[in-house]
Formats: sequence, structure tokens, C-alpha cells
Amino acid sequence: MTERADLKLATPAADTLQVILAGDWTLGGELPGTAEVERTLAAAAPVRTVTFDSRGLGHWDTGLLTFLLHLEQVCTRHRIRLDREGLPPGAKRLLELAAAVPEKKDARPPEGRVSFFDFLGQEVVRFGRAAAELLEFIGEATVAVIRLVRGRARFRRADLSLYMQAAGVQALPIVSLICFLVGLILAFIGAIQLKLFGAQIYVADLVGIAMVRLMAAIMTGIVMAGRTGGAFAAQLGTMQVNQEIDALKTLGICPMEFLVLPRMLALALMMPLLCLYANVMGILGGMVVGVGLLGLGLVPYYTQTVQAVGLWNLGIGLFSGTVFGVIVALAGCMRGMQCGRSAAAVGEAATSAVVTAIVGIIVATAAITVICDVLGI
Repeated sequence: MTERADLKLATPAADTLQVILAGDWTLGGELPGTAEVERTLAAAAPVRTVTFDSRGLGHWDTGLLTFLLHLEQVCTRHRIRLDREGLPPGAKRLLELAAAVPEKKDARPPEGRVSFFDFLGQEVVRFGRAAAELLEFIGEATVAVIRLVRGRARFRRADLSLYMQAAGVQALPIVSLICFLVGLILAFIGAIQLKLFGAQIYVADLVGIAMVRLMAAIMTGIVMAGRTGGAFAAQLGTMQVNQEIDALKTLGICPMEFLVLPRMLALALMMPLLCLYANVMGILGGMVVGVGLLGLGLVPYYTQTVQAVGLWNLGIGLFSGTVFGVIVALAGCMRGMQCGRSAAAVGEAATSAVVTAIVGIIVATAAITVICDVLGI
């Protein structure tokens, strides 16, 4: 039969408070708290030592240890010495083990509500550190590219081929589907308005310019951010957890050249080709609406598209695709290299890589658009 946990207090000396433990201190039962001890410490004469009497103690588990840890915190706040001699030997060993391993920083959530200005200050500091880490990573990547140009970068050419295949041929199905549907949607939305003026033929201009100049590169970049950027972050994050990156550093091999550089080159080389393919798929999607829904002829639609799309539009789209490829590779590799040493950190790194890449693509798109407007192209 389980005996109810009981807690009594005694004062064997003027400056000593004795905690008498009795019954079964197991989880699932009603366990006393430290409130009575705190009230006694506040009301009684100055207490310098807290001792224990556990002769009446029955079965116990982590419920007793939780109580003892809370009581130890109370004694620390009141600057009172806690004498563990009266405790069971097993409880004393477990408490010593708990004290031997310091609690990890930020392991517990902050108690109480954080003021707005504290939160704002922490976010500003965190943003500054993130910006500094980003600039440092970009600088190291630039150095690696310079070493590549000089022929001094060390990485396996076979890895570059594998990454190009993963970021190129294997990405064609999803790029085909997304860009075909985007071209179809653009044509359908444009047709609704252009039919009001009898200008259905200009659907070809709308779809062609939009896809070639911007939309194909953006959609391909977002697809690659979710597909390839997250994969890069997960790969490097797993290597970080398994200490493989540390092993490369120990062997004198630069991780930036051996791991990041081939991935960045693969995306920078394959993204323009994917953008060309996305242009074709987007225009085909618009052609389905123009020919099938609006009744336009196949030859007139093709001719109007060729007249509307110029080399400048094509060049801007290919340049944007190259920039987006570098951004996706940098975001994925940076988050992977910054990954923590746990399985959960790998998932967080992959998620952060996708978000960082998409934000970078949007910012780069805005910058390229402004520059093109200033240059008048």
C-alpha cells in the first residue's frame, strides 16, 4: 500500500531547520511543495542551515528530486547552506550529477514577459550579427571563387557533375509544371481584360515579355530554393552534426572550397539553362490559352511572341537567373554551415535556407528592376 508523502519541519537548533521526509515521494501522488519551507524561513529566526531526516521515507523517484532541486533554489536565494547528509545515498548522487553538468544557456524560456524595448533591442542585435555572418560568408565565398579562377581551389570535379545533374536535369519536371501553369494563368488573366478591347492577340506579348524578362527566373529560383537550397542546407547540416566538416578542417581542406564552391558553381551554371527551358514552358502555357480559348492562330501567336520578346528581355532574364542561382546556393550552404549539433537543428537549417533564399530572390528582383529602369532597358 502506498503511503502518502508527508513533510514536517523541526528546529533542532536555533539556526537550523530540519526537513523531515516521510511516506512515498513518487510521481502521480500528491507531493508537498516548498511553500511551507519558505514561510518558515521567513517567519522563524535567521536560519543558516537546512538539514534532512529521511528515516521515514519510503519509495521515491524524480518527484523527490524535483522537490529537492526547488528547495536548493530557495536556499540559494536566502543564502542558506543545504546539508544533504540526511538524504538517501541515491538521491545525493543524482543531485551531485545534476550539479556537475551546468545547464545549457537559453535552455529554459525566459520567465515573465519581455518588454517591447528589450525585444526590439535583442532583435536589432540578432539582425546585426546575422548581417555580419552573411557578409563574412560572402567574403569567404568570393575568396574561394578567386582561388578557382587562379586554378588553386581544391574540390572534386565529380562532385560538380553530380550537383549539376541534381540542380539541372532532375529539376526539369517541377520547373516544367510550375512555369507552364504560370504562363497559362498569366494568359488567362490577361485575356479577360484584353477581350474587352478586342486585343486578344496581345496576350502573346504579355506572356512572352513577362515570362522571358522576369517570371520564369523568379519561379525557377523559388522552386530551386525549396528543392535544392533546402537540400544543400540539410546535407551540410548533417555533415556538421557528424563532425565531418571539422574533420576536413583538421586535414587542412577548406570546407568553403571543397563543399560550398562546387554547389555554387552548379547552380550558377544550371540556372540560366533552366530559365531558358522555363521561358519555353511558360510561352507554351500562354499559347494553350491563346489558341485554345481565344481562337488565335498558332502562327500569328508565334509571330507576335517573336516580335514582342527582344534580346534585352532575354538577357535580363538569364542574368537574373544566374544571380538567383548564386543566392540560392549561398543561402543553402550558409545555413548548413551554421547548423547546430542536433537533429532538430538540421531541420531548422533547411527551413531557414529556403526562407533566406526566397527573401534574397525578392530583394534581388527589386534591385534588378530598379537598375533596369534607371538604365532605360
